[in-house]
Amino acid sequence: MHHFIFPTQDTWISSGSSTITGESFKDQNFGRDQILEVKKEFYNFSFDYPTRALVQFAGTEFNELSKSIVDGTIPQPSAHDSDTGARIYLRLYEAEGNSDFAETPYTLTFRPISQSWAEGTGKFGDNPKNTQGCSWENRENTITGVPTAWADAGVSVYPVSQSTKVFSNESPDINVEVTDMFRMWLNGEEENHGILIFFAQETNDLIQAKLKFFSRNTHTIFSPKLEVRWDDHIACSGSNTGSLNELTMSGLTDNFLYMKGLRESYKVGERVKFRVGARKRYIQKTFSNSVQTVTGSFIPENSGSYAIKDVATDEFIVPFKDNQDISYTKLSCDSDSNYFIQFLDGFYPDRVYKILLKLKYDDGQEQVFDDDFEFIVKRK
Repeated sequence: MHHFIFPTQDTWISSGSSTITGESFKDQNFGRDQILEVKKEFYNFSFDYPTRALVQFAGTEFNELSKSIVDGTIPQPSAHDSDTGARIYLRLYEAEGNSDFAETPYTLTFRPISQSWAEGTGKFGDNPKNTQGCSWENRENTITGVPTAWADAGVSVYPVSQSTKVFSNESPDINVEVTDMFRMWLNGEEENHGILIFFAQETNDLIQAKLKFFSRNTHTIFSPKLEVRWDDHIACSGSNTGSLNELTMSGLTDNFLYMKGLRESYKVGERVKFRVGARKRYIQKTFSNSVQTVTGSFIPENSGSYAIKDVATDEFIVPFKDNQDISYTKLSCDSDSNYFIQFLDGFYPDRVYKILLKLKYDDGQEQVFDDDFEFIVKRK
């Protein structure tokens, strides 16, 4: 299972100033920007100043997620070195196809923020500049109020539960595990004020680094998100399969997978049991053939999985395997057929999605069924 929630606020902050006017960015707010900038700015070939990004997941979606973990709907987040339980990942998507780091490794650091802050209403191009909301110097500011400074300029953080990610010859999209950080919030060890993102080599002259990620204000499907992954499949063996016949997986048989009862549309927030049919592609007709012979097969344990794509962008929303080469999309089975359950919270409404199915044969071959198994997610 892959389950998503979206941020309640995000912004970026800058410690620099304009090279044209000299005006400082340190008290400027960028909370309404569609882009989050994490960069190291250089001037005359020398390091000048860094910028950082803040993102927070709170409110109703976060509370519902926490409640689902407490009541057992979602497994408890696993310890860092455990293979069981849920894993939590922070996802951000780079906006410009940046290739500056093709041959230069760099490291991003992710720290839990220790003070509350206000997203604000500013944009980078505002003239005069907007100082309402958080900035490098202040965590809050209003038109009539007195600015509330960070305890430490550039955002105050807890000295625990740091995550890092080294990027080398790979996509700059962020897909980093923050399970320990989430467990800290869930267990009430520290308050949830969000995550600070910055370069580990923030003042290093050797790495010139400019990253731009989509913010929650983007008009695309690439908003930041918190992704929960866990193995929810029910074993395809024993009494679970009822009277179904096991599909031959020797690699010598041409098998066929298809969706059973797939509806044209579902609503945001639905928790859907999608059913998968399995059979030989071609059945030799005889008088002894029955409907059960043709359609009543199941995919054996660890041999079937699913993925879901956004049709318009061709992006995987739910991949066959994650960035750690772990599958959280194994097919389950009951006495009727194989199936999988997908929470549609976090799926964008009024978009078309496509289900892909995969078989892994005993000899290692893999076969993907991409047969336009499409559905629309509609608003509630």
